[in-house]
Amino acid sequence: MAVLVGKKAPQFTAPAVVKGGDIVENFSLKQYLGKKYVVLFFYPADFTFVCPTELLAFQDKLKEFESRNVAVVGCSVDSHFSHWKWLQTEPKEGGIKGVKYPLVSDLSKTISENFDVLAGDYEYSEDGEIKYNGSPMAYRGLFLIDKEGVVRHQTVNDMPLGRSVSETLRMVDALQFFEENGEVCPADWHKGEKAMKATQKGVADYLAKRK
Repeated sequence: MAVLVGKKAPQFTAPAVVKGGDIVENFSLKQYLGKKYVVLFFYPADFTFVCPTELLAFQDKLKEFESRNVAVVGCSVDSHFSHWKWLQTEPKEGGIKGVKYPLVSDLSKTISENFDVLAGDYEYSEDGEIKYNGSPMAYRGLFLIDKEGVVRHQTVNDMPLGRSVSETLRMVDALQFFEENGEVCPADWHKGEKAMKATQKGVADYLAKRK
């Protein structure tokens, strides 16, 4: 699996559903370059079981992301028509009605492939037939992309394992704190806590205060 941290995030143009019901044909992350941070997360499929808990959890925290100048974008291999239907379905019926951030359609699976989160691949048999090995869906990949379009953090979970939205917010805070202050964030750092200088003395001083 590719490590994209420190590299430009792959660009794409694809259909998406925005604002809970508006279909746009040419959605792209380029609209955020120089303006916003992006949390791009992949999930396996619409109308499944763990996925709605994640998408609704991101919506519950959406104002916190927006207050940090972060755009949240979801993506799966479903069509934008499937996204739209799921967005019109009440949560008590397994839907995600109320989600307002963009959901991108990766029906061709090329976005998932470029971010290296596709759970399988194609190969030719001895008879020259194409077959797919694995599951033709995305793992639960998540990428924190800075305003310059560079990936600064990524995680990939297997399909049964839901993510922590609070941890994603923590990583946003850590990145923005480092950019603003030049200090690095130690293990389990949270916004408002002391950070440390990236020097031997800085580390020694920080560790001394933990005793």
